[in-house]
Amino acid sequence: MDQYHTEEEDEVLPEMPVSPTGQYFNSSVLSLSILAVLESEIPIDDSPTMTLLKEVFLPINPRFSSIMVGDKKGVKKWKRVEVKLEDHINVPSFPAGMSPEFYDECFNDYMTKISLERFPPNKPLWEIHIIKYPTSNAAGNIIFKLHHALGDGFSLMGALLSCLQRADNPSIPLTFPSRESSSKRDGKNEGIFRCLGRVFSGVANTVSDFGSTLIKSSFTRDGLSPIRSGGDGVEFRPSVITTLTFSLDHIKQIKAKLGVTINDVIMGVVFLGTRLYMQASSTSSSSSHGDEEQQQQQQGNANATALVVLNTRAIGGYKTIGEMVKPNSEMPWGNQFTFLHVTIPKLKHSENDDQTNSNPIRFVKDAHTMIKRKRNSAAVYLTGRMLEILRKFRGPEAAAQYVYNTLNNSSIAMSNLIGPVEQMALANHPVKGLYFTLVGGPEKHYSRYK
Repeated sequence: MDQYHTEEEDEVLPEMPVSPTGQYFNSSVLSLSILAVLESEIPIDDSPTMTLLKEVFLPINPRFSSIMVGDKKGVKKWKRVEVKLEDHINVPSFPAGMSPEFYDECFNDYMTKISLERFPPNKPLWEIHIIKYPTSNAAGNIIFKLHHALGDGFSLMGALLSCLQRADNPSIPLTFPSRESSSKRDGKNEGIFRCLGRVFSGVANTVSDFGSTLIKSSFTRDGLSPIRSGGDGVEFRPSVITTLTFSLDHIKQIKAKLGVTINDVIMGVVFLGTRLYMQASSTSSSSSHGDEEQQQQQQGNANATALVVLNTRAIGGYKTIGEMVKPNSEMPWGNQFTFLHVTIPKLKHSENDDQTNSNPIRFVKDAHTMIKRKRNSAAVYLTGRMLEILRKFRGPEAAAQYVYNTLNNSSIAMSNLIGPVEQMALANHPVKGLYFTLVGGPEKHYSRYK
Protein backbone atom coordinates (compact mmCIF):
# COMPACT_ATOMS: atom_id res chain seq x y z
CA MET A 1 0.00 0.00 0.00
CA ASP A 2 1.48 3.30 -1.15
CA GLN A 3 0.79 6.17 1.22
CA TYR A 4 1.99 9.72 1.64
CA HIS A 5 2.51 11.09 5.14
CA THR A 6 2.61 14.77 6.01
CA GLU A 7 4.66 16.35 8.77
CA GLU A 8 1.60 17.66 10.63
CA GLU A 9 -0.50 14.59 10.09
CA ASP A 10 -4.05 14.63 11.43
CA GLU A 11 -3.71 18.12 12.83
CA VAL A 12 -6.02 21.04 12.20
CA LEU A 13 -3.98 23.86 10.75
CA PRO A 14 -4.98 27.12 12.47
CA GLU A 15 -3.40 29.18 9.69
CA MET A 16 -5.51 27.43 7.07
CA PRO A 17 -9.16 28.39 7.56
CA VAL A 18 -11.48 27.50 4.72
CA SER A 19 -12.24 30.62 2.73
CA PRO A 20 -15.87 31.84 2.68
CA THR A 21 -16.17 30.88 -0.99
CA GLY A 22 -14.74 27.44 -0.24
CA GLN A 23 -17.46 26.96 2.37
CA TYR A 24 -20.17 28.00 -0.10
CA PHE A 25 -18.91 25.50 -2.68
CA ASN A 26 -18.80 22.56 -0.25
CA SER A 27 -22.05 22.66 1.69
CA SER A 28 -25.26 20.71 1.99
CA VAL A 29 -26.76 23.06 -0.60
CA LEU A 30 -23.99 23.13 -3.17
CA SER A 31 -21.00 20.97 -4.16
CA LEU A 32 -19.05 22.23 -7.17
CA SER A 33 -16.09 20.49 -8.79
CA ILE A 34 -13.86 21.07 -11.79
CA LEU A 35 -13.25 18.32 -14.34
CA ALA A 36 -10.07 18.86 -16.35
CA VAL A 37 -9.39 16.46 -19.21
CA LEU A 38 -5.89 16.01 -20.60
CA GLU A 39 -5.79 14.32 -24.02
CA SER A 40 -2.63 12.34 -24.77
CA GLU A 41 -1.18 11.90 -28.25
CA ILE A 42 0.31 8.50 -27.35
CA PRO A 43 -0.97 5.50 -25.33
CA ILE A 44 -0.76 6.22 -21.61
CA ASP A 45 1.85 4.58 -19.41
CA ASP A 46 0.62 5.09 -15.84
CA SER A 47 3.71 3.69 -14.10
CA PRO A 48 5.02 7.18 -13.09
CA THR A 49 1.68 8.17 -11.51
CA MET A 50 2.56 7.53 -7.85
CA THR A 51 5.92 9.28 -8.13
CA LEU A 52 4.43 12.34 -9.83
CA LEU A 53 1.70 12.65 -7.22
CA LYS A 54 4.14 12.30 -4.31
CA GLU A 55 6.92 14.50 -5.57
CA VAL A 56 5.11 17.08 -7.70
CA PHE A 57 1.36 17.29 -7.08
CA LEU A 58 0.92 16.94 -3.30
CA PRO A 59 3.68 19.46 -2.38
CA ILE A 60 1.97 22.17 -4.45
CA ASN A 61 -0.48 23.08 -1.70
CA PRO A 62 -1.32 21.65 1.76
CA ARG A 63 -5.00 21.54 0.78
CA PHE A 64 -4.26 18.56 -1.46
CA SER A 65 -3.33 16.65 1.71
CA SER A 66 -6.18 17.96 3.87
CA ILE A 67 -9.86 17.50 4.53
CA MET A 68 -12.42 20.08 5.56
CA VAL A 69 -13.48 19.94 9.22
CA GLY A 70 -15.31 22.17 11.71
CA ASP A 71 -13.81 23.28 15.01
CA LYS A 72 -15.67 23.59 18.32
CA LYS A 73 -17.19 26.89 17.18
CA GLY A 74 -18.30 25.45 13.84
CA VAL A 75 -15.64 27.32 11.87
CA LYS A 76 -14.38 25.20 8.97
CA LYS A 77 -10.65 24.65 8.60
CA TRP A 78 -8.31 22.42 6.63
CA LYS A 79 -6.98 19.39 8.51
CA ARG A 80 -3.88 17.51 7.39
CA VAL A 81 -4.46 13.78 6.99
CA GLU A 82 -2.68 10.69 5.74
CA VAL A 83 -3.12 10.50 1.97
CA LYS A 84 -3.68 7.04 0.52
CA LEU A 85 -2.84 7.65 -3.08
CA GLU A 86 -4.47 4.46 -4.34
CA ASP A 87 -7.82 5.82 -3.09
CA HIS A 88 -7.46 8.81 -5.42
CA ILE A 89 -6.40 6.98 -8.60
CA ASN A 90 -8.99 5.27 -10.78
CA VAL A 91 -8.24 3.20 -13.89
CA PRO A 92 -11.56 1.98 -15.36
CA SER A 93 -11.78 -1.20 -17.40
CA PHE A 94 -13.71 -1.29 -20.69
CA PRO A 95 -14.10 -4.16 -23.21
CA ALA A 96 -10.84 -4.67 -25.13
CA GLY A 97 -10.28 -4.45 -28.87
CA MET A 98 -13.20 -2.15 -29.69
CA SER A 99 -13.34 0.84 -32.04
CA PRO A 100 -12.58 4.47 -31.03
CA GLU A 101 -16.27 5.26 -31.53
CA PHE A 102 -17.17 2.58 -28.99
CA TYR A 103 -14.71 4.05 -26.51
CA ASP A 104 -16.17 7.51 -27.18
CA GLU A 105 -19.42 6.25 -25.69
CA CYS A 106 -17.61 4.61 -22.78
CA PHE A 107 -15.69 7.82 -22.10
CA ASN A 108 -18.82 9.98 -22.20
CA ASP A 109 -20.71 7.61 -19.89
CA TYR A 110 -17.79 7.56 -17.48
CA MET A 111 -17.56 11.37 -17.45
CA THR A 112 -21.28 11.53 -16.70
CA LYS A 113 -20.88 9.04 -13.87
CA ILE A 114 -18.04 10.82 -12.08
CA SER A 115 -19.64 14.24 -12.59
CA LEU A 116 -22.62 13.10 -10.49
CA GLU A 117 -20.54 11.68 -7.63
CA ARG A 118 -19.74 13.75 -4.56
CA PHE A 119 -16.42 13.54 -2.76
CA PRO A 120 -16.50 11.63 0.55
CA PRO A 121 -15.75 13.93 3.51
CA ASN A 122 -13.03 11.67 4.93
CA LYS A 123 -10.41 12.10 2.18
CA PRO A 124 -8.83 15.05 0.32
CA LEU A 125 -11.02 16.56 -2.36
CA TRP A 126 -9.34 15.40 -5.57
CA GLU A 127 -9.24 12.37 -7.85
CA ILE A 128 -7.45 11.24 -11.00
CA HIS A 129 -9.05 8.95 -13.60
CA ILE A 130 -6.81 7.38 -16.24
CA ILE A 131 -8.56 6.22 -19.42
CA LYS A 132 -6.13 4.05 -21.38
CA TYR A 133 -8.45 3.35 -24.31
CA PRO A 134 -8.15 5.31 -27.58
CA THR A 135 -11.04 7.61 -28.43
CA SER A 136 -11.68 9.58 -31.60
CA ASN A 137 -9.83 12.56 -30.11
CA ALA A 138 -6.89 11.02 -28.27
CA ALA A 139 -4.83 7.87 -27.68
CA GLY A 140 -5.71 8.17 -24.00
CA ASN A 141 -7.27 10.59 -21.50
CA ILE A 142 -6.43 11.65 -17.95
CA ILE A 143 -9.29 13.21 -16.01
CA PHE A 144 -8.53 15.41 -12.99
CA LYS A 145 -11.50 15.94 -10.69
CA LEU A 146 -10.81 18.77 -8.23
CA HIS A 147 -13.29 20.21 -5.78
CA HIS A 148 -13.86 23.95 -6.19
CA ALA A 149 -13.29 24.48 -2.46
CA LEU A 150 -9.59 23.80 -3.12
CA GLY A 151 -9.33 26.89 -5.30
CA ASP A 152 -10.62 28.58 -8.42
CA GLY A 153 -9.79 27.71 -12.01
CA PHE A 154 -6.73 29.98 -12.04
CA SER A 155 -5.28 28.18 -9.00
CA LEU A 156 -6.21 24.61 -9.91
CA MET A 157 -5.28 24.82 -13.58
CA GLY A 158 -2.05 26.48 -12.49
CA ALA A 159 -1.41 23.47 -10.27
CA LEU A 160 -1.94 21.11 -13.21
CA LEU A 161 0.25 23.20 -15.49
CA SER A 162 3.05 23.08 -12.91
CA CYS A 163 3.08 19.30 -13.41
CA LEU A 164 3.59 19.67 -17.17
CA GLN A 165 6.65 20.43 -19.27
CA ARG A 166 7.37 21.67 -22.76
CA ALA A 167 7.06 18.82 -25.23
CA ASP A 168 10.03 20.03 -27.30
CA ASN A 169 12.36 20.65 -24.35
CA PRO A 170 11.31 19.60 -20.80
CA SER A 171 14.20 21.54 -19.27
CA ILE A 172 12.70 24.87 -20.39
CA PRO A 173 9.59 26.15 -18.57
CA LEU A 174 6.33 26.79 -20.38
CA THR A 175 5.69 30.38 -21.42
CA PHE A 176 2.41 32.24 -21.41
CA PRO A 177 1.21 35.26 -23.37
CA SER A 178 1.30 38.51 -21.43
CA ARG A 179 -1.97 40.21 -20.79
CA GLU A 180 -2.51 43.88 -20.12
CA SER A 181 -5.60 44.59 -18.10
CA SER A 182 -8.40 46.38 -19.87
CA SER A 183 -8.53 49.02 -17.16
CA LYS A 184 -4.96 50.08 -17.90
CA ARG A 185 -5.62 50.02 -21.62
CA ASP A 186 -8.77 52.08 -21.35
CA GLY A 187 -7.16 54.59 -19.01
CA LYS A 188 -4.43 55.70 -21.40
CA ASN A 189 -4.59 59.21 -22.86
CA GLU A 190 -7.88 60.08 -21.16
CA GLY A 191 -8.69 63.69 -20.39
CA ILE A 192 -10.16 64.89 -17.12
CA PHE A 193 -13.69 65.22 -18.50
CA ARG A 194 -13.62 61.73 -19.93
CA CYS A 195 -12.36 60.40 -16.59
CA LEU A 196 -15.17 62.20 -14.76
CA GLY A 197 -17.65 60.74 -17.22
CA ARG A 198 -16.35 57.27 -16.49
CA VAL A 199 -16.69 57.89 -12.74
CA PHE A 200 -20.31 59.04 -13.00
CA SER A 201 -21.26 56.25 -15.39
CA GLY A 202 -19.51 53.78 -13.09
CA VAL A 203 -21.64 54.92 -10.15
CA ALA A 204 -24.82 54.64 -12.21
CA ASN A 205 -23.80 51.23 -13.54
CA THR A 206 -22.98 50.03 -10.03
CA VAL A 207 -26.41 50.97 -8.68
CA SER A 208 -28.18 49.43 -11.68
CA ASP A 209 -26.10 46.24 -11.81
CA PHE A 210 -26.14 45.57 -8.06
CA GLY A 211 -29.90 46.08 -7.94
CA SER A 212 -30.49 43.80 -10.91
CA THR A 213 -28.16 41.17 -9.38
CA LEU A 214 -30.16 41.15 -6.15
CA ILE A 215 -33.41 40.80 -8.08
CA LYS A 216 -32.02 38.14 -10.39
CA SER A 217 -30.58 36.04 -7.57
CA SER A 218 -33.57 36.35 -5.25
CA PHE A 219 -36.77 36.80 -7.22
CA THR A 220 -36.67 36.47 -11.01
CA ARG A 221 -35.65 33.48 -13.12
CA ASP A 222 -34.80 32.97 -16.75
CA GLY A 223 -37.65 31.62 -18.86
CA LEU A 224 -38.10 27.93 -19.56
CA SER A 225 -36.22 26.97 -22.70
CA PRO A 226 -34.27 24.11 -24.31
CA ILE A 227 -31.26 25.12 -22.16
CA ARG A 228 -33.18 25.60 -18.90
CA SER A 229 -35.81 23.13 -17.76
CA GLY A 230 -36.56 24.86 -14.45
CA GLY A 231 -36.85 21.49 -12.73
CA ASP A 232 -35.56 20.78 -9.24
CA GLY A 233 -32.36 18.83 -8.76
CA VAL A 234 -30.93 19.43 -12.24
CA GLU A 235 -27.44 19.03 -10.80
CA PHE A 236 -28.22 15.39 -9.98
CA ARG A 237 -29.24 14.47 -13.52
CA PRO A 238 -26.89 13.00 -16.15
CA SER A 239 -25.09 15.49 -18.37
CA VAL A 240 -23.13 15.37 -21.61
CA ILE A 241 -19.78 17.09 -22.06
CA THR A 242 -19.04 18.20 -25.63
CA THR A 243 -15.95 19.94 -27.01
CA LEU A 244 -15.47 22.14 -30.07
CA THR A 245 -12.24 23.57 -31.42
CA PHE A 246 -11.92 27.00 -33.04
CA SER A 247 -8.93 28.50 -34.83
CA LEU A 248 -7.30 31.12 -32.63
CA ASP A 249 -5.92 32.80 -35.77
CA HIS A 250 -9.46 33.23 -37.11
CA ILE A 251 -10.61 34.62 -33.77
CA LYS A 252 -7.73 37.11 -33.79
CA GLN A 253 -8.71 38.23 -37.30
CA ILE A 254 -12.27 38.96 -36.13
CA LYS A 255 -10.91 40.72 -33.03
CA ALA A 256 -8.72 43.02 -35.13
CA LYS A 257 -11.46 43.69 -37.68
CA LEU A 258 -14.10 44.66 -35.10
CA GLY A 259 -11.80 46.31 -32.55
CA VAL A 260 -12.92 44.05 -29.69
CA THR A 261 -11.22 41.48 -27.45
CA ILE A 262 -10.74 37.76 -27.97
CA ASN A 263 -13.17 37.11 -25.13
CA ASP A 264 -15.78 39.27 -26.86
CA VAL A 265 -15.47 37.20 -30.04
CA ILE A 266 -15.76 33.88 -28.20
CA MET A 267 -18.69 35.11 -26.13
CA GLY A 268 -20.47 36.32 -29.26
CA VAL A 269 -19.96 32.91 -30.89
CA VAL A 270 -21.27 31.09 -27.81
CA PHE A 271 -24.26 33.42 -27.50
CA LEU A 272 -25.19 33.02 -31.16
CA GLY A 273 -24.72 29.25 -31.05
CA THR A 274 -26.87 29.04 -27.93
CA ARG A 275 -29.69 31.04 -29.51
CA LEU A 276 -29.59 29.00 -32.72
CA TYR A 277 -29.72 25.80 -30.66
CA MET A 278 -32.65 27.13 -28.66
CA GLN A 279 -34.46 28.09 -31.87
CA ALA A 280 -33.82 24.74 -33.58
CA SER A 281 -34.83 22.72 -30.50
CA SER A 282 -38.02 24.69 -29.88
CA THR A 283 -38.97 24.49 -33.57
CA SER A 284 -38.62 20.70 -33.69
CA SER A 285 -40.53 20.23 -30.44
CA SER A 286 -43.34 22.55 -31.51
CA SER A 287 -43.93 21.09 -34.98
CA SER A 288 -46.00 18.28 -33.54
CA HIS A 289 -48.28 20.72 -31.76
CA GLY A 290 -49.08 22.84 -34.81
CA ASP A 291 -48.07 26.11 -33.13
CA GLU A 292 -44.49 26.46 -34.31
CA GLU A 293 -44.18 30.24 -34.46
CA GLN A 294 -45.56 30.88 -30.96
CA GLN A 295 -43.53 28.09 -29.40
CA GLN A 296 -40.38 29.32 -31.11
CA GLN A 297 -40.91 32.83 -29.81
CA GLN A 298 -41.59 31.60 -26.27
CA GLN A 299 -38.69 29.15 -25.97
CA GLY A 300 -36.22 29.94 -28.75
CA ASN A 301 -36.12 33.59 -27.70
CA ALA A 302 -36.89 33.14 -24.01
CA ASN A 303 -35.11 35.42 -21.55
CA ALA A 304 -31.71 33.84 -20.91
CA THR A 305 -28.83 35.01 -18.75
CA ALA A 306 -25.19 33.98 -18.72
CA LEU A 307 -23.13 34.13 -15.54
CA VAL A 308 -19.71 35.27 -16.74
CA VAL A 309 -17.06 34.34 -14.18
CA LEU A 310 -14.32 36.94 -13.75
CA ASN A 311 -10.98 36.67 -11.98
CA THR A 312 -10.52 39.44 -9.40
CA ARG A 313 -6.73 39.19 -9.40
CA ALA A 314 -4.78 41.95 -11.15
CA ILE A 315 -3.61 39.55 -13.84
CA GLY A 316 -0.78 40.72 -16.06
CA GLY A 317 0.26 37.21 -17.05
CA TYR A 318 0.59 33.71 -15.69
CA LYS A 319 2.23 33.27 -12.29
CA THR A 320 3.88 30.12 -11.02
CA ILE A 321 2.46 28.14 -8.12
CA GLY A 322 5.44 29.20 -5.99
CA GLU A 323 4.52 32.84 -6.54
CA MET A 324 0.83 32.25 -5.81
CA VAL A 325 1.38 30.57 -2.42
CA LYS A 326 3.78 33.25 -1.12
CA PRO A 327 2.44 35.40 1.75
CA ASN A 328 0.86 38.66 0.52
CA SER A 329 1.12 37.52 -3.09
CA GLU A 330 -0.38 39.87 -5.69
CA MET A 331 -2.12 36.86 -7.23
CA PRO A 332 -2.74 34.52 -4.29
CA TRP A 333 -3.98 30.96 -4.36
CA GLY A 334 -7.66 30.47 -3.58
CA ASN A 335 -11.08 31.39 -4.91
CA GLN A 336 -10.45 34.91 -6.16
CA PHE A 337 -13.32 35.52 -8.55
CA THR A 338 -16.77 36.98 -8.97
CA PHE A 339 -19.43 36.91 -11.66
CA LEU A 340 -21.45 39.16 -13.93
CA HIS A 341 -25.02 38.68 -15.13
CA VAL A 342 -24.99 39.14 -18.91
CA THR A 343 -28.20 38.93 -20.93
CA ILE A 344 -27.86 36.63 -23.94
CA PRO A 345 -28.90 38.69 -27.01
CA LYS A 346 -32.07 37.54 -28.73
CA LEU A 347 -32.50 36.61 -32.37
CA LYS A 348 -34.25 39.28 -34.41
CA HIS A 349 -37.20 37.93 -36.38
CA SER A 350 -37.81 39.80 -39.62
CA GLU A 351 -39.57 38.73 -42.78
CA ASN A 352 -37.44 40.98 -45.01
CA ASP A 353 -34.00 40.60 -43.44
CA ASP A 354 -33.00 37.02 -42.71
CA GLN A 355 -29.35 37.97 -42.10
CA THR A 356 -30.22 40.23 -39.19
CA ASN A 357 -31.83 37.21 -37.55
CA SER A 358 -28.50 35.51 -36.89
CA ASN A 359 -25.84 38.07 -37.74
CA PRO A 360 -22.66 36.93 -35.94
CA ILE A 361 -21.17 40.44 -35.96
CA ARG A 362 -24.14 41.80 -34.02
CA PHE A 363 -23.69 39.15 -31.32
CA VAL A 364 -19.97 39.90 -30.97
CA LYS A 365 -20.61 43.66 -30.75
CA ASP A 366 -23.43 43.16 -28.26
CA ALA A 367 -21.15 41.01 -26.08
CA HIS A 368 -18.41 43.67 -26.28
CA THR A 369 -20.80 46.48 -25.31
CA MET A 370 -22.32 44.60 -22.37
CA ILE A 371 -19.03 43.41 -20.88
CA LYS A 372 -17.36 46.82 -21.28
CA ARG A 373 -20.27 48.50 -19.53
CA LYS A 374 -20.42 46.00 -16.68
CA ARG A 375 -16.68 46.15 -16.10
CA ASN A 376 -17.13 49.85 -15.32
CA SER A 377 -19.12 48.89 -12.25
CA ALA A 378 -18.35 47.93 -8.66
CA ALA A 379 -21.42 45.68 -8.41
CA VAL A 380 -19.32 42.51 -8.48
CA TYR A 381 -17.38 43.65 -5.40
CA LEU A 382 -20.55 44.70 -3.59
CA THR A 383 -21.95 41.24 -4.28
CA GLY A 384 -18.90 39.70 -2.62
CA ARG A 385 -19.30 41.94 0.41
CA MET A 386 -22.99 41.10 0.63
CA LEU A 387 -22.21 37.37 0.62
CA GLU A 388 -19.71 37.88 3.43
CA ILE A 389 -22.28 39.81 5.49
CA LEU A 390 -24.84 37.09 4.82
CA ARG A 391 -22.34 34.45 5.97
CA LYS A 392 -21.53 36.32 9.20
CA PHE A 393 -25.13 36.90 10.26
CA ARG A 394 -26.92 33.83 8.86
CA GLY A 395 -24.12 31.32 8.39
CA PRO A 396 -22.34 29.75 5.39
CA GLU A 397 -25.34 27.59 4.45
CA ALA A 398 -27.47 30.68 3.84
CA ALA A 399 -24.73 32.20 1.68
CA ALA A 400 -24.41 28.92 -0.21
CA GLN A 401 -28.17 28.96 -0.82
CA TYR A 402 -27.86 32.45 -2.30
CA VAL A 403 -25.09 31.26 -4.64
CA TYR A 404 -27.20 28.24 -5.61
CA ASN A 405 -30.18 30.47 -6.39
CA THR A 406 -27.97 32.72 -8.50
CA LEU A 407 -26.86 29.73 -10.57
CA ASN A 408 -30.30 28.14 -10.69
CA ASN A 409 -32.05 31.31 -11.86
CA SER A 410 -29.65 31.70 -14.80
CA SER A 411 -29.29 29.59 -17.94
CA ILE A 412 -25.55 29.11 -18.49
CA ALA A 413 -22.20 29.90 -16.86
CA MET A 414 -19.06 30.87 -18.75
CA SER A 415 -15.38 30.95 -17.80
CA ASN A 416 -11.99 30.81 -19.49
CA LEU A 417 -8.25 30.56 -18.89
CA ILE A 418 -5.16 31.42 -20.89
CA GLY A 419 -2.99 28.47 -21.90
CA PRO A 420 0.74 28.17 -22.67
CA VAL A 421 2.25 29.04 -26.03
CA GLU A 422 4.12 25.76 -26.53
CA GLN A 423 2.82 22.20 -26.74
CA MET A 424 2.71 20.56 -23.31
CA ALA A 425 3.76 17.10 -22.13
CA LEU A 426 3.09 15.08 -18.98
CA ALA A 427 5.75 12.51 -18.08
CA ASN A 428 6.90 12.43 -21.73
CA HIS A 429 3.31 12.10 -23.00
CA PRO A 430 2.71 14.86 -25.58
CA VAL A 431 -0.58 16.63 -24.81
CA LYS A 432 -3.00 16.94 -27.71
CA GLY A 433 -5.57 19.01 -25.82
CA LEU A 434 -6.59 20.20 -22.37
CA TYR A 435 -10.08 21.38 -21.47
CA PHE A 436 -12.12 21.81 -18.31
CA THR A 437 -15.70 22.23 -17.16
CA LEU A 438 -17.67 22.81 -13.98
CA VAL A 439 -19.92 20.08 -12.59
CA GLY A 440 -22.39 20.02 -9.72
CA GLY A 441 -24.17 23.26 -10.55
CA PRO A 442 -27.82 23.66 -11.60
CA GLU A 443 -27.04 25.17 -15.04
CA LYS A 444 -25.27 24.58 -18.31
CA HIS A 445 -21.60 25.52 -18.22
CA TYR A 446 -19.40 26.73 -21.08
CA SER A 447 -15.68 26.64 -20.29
CA ARG A 448 -12.88 27.79 -22.52
CA TYR A 449 -9.18 27.07 -22.29
CA LYS A 450 -7.00 29.15 -24.59
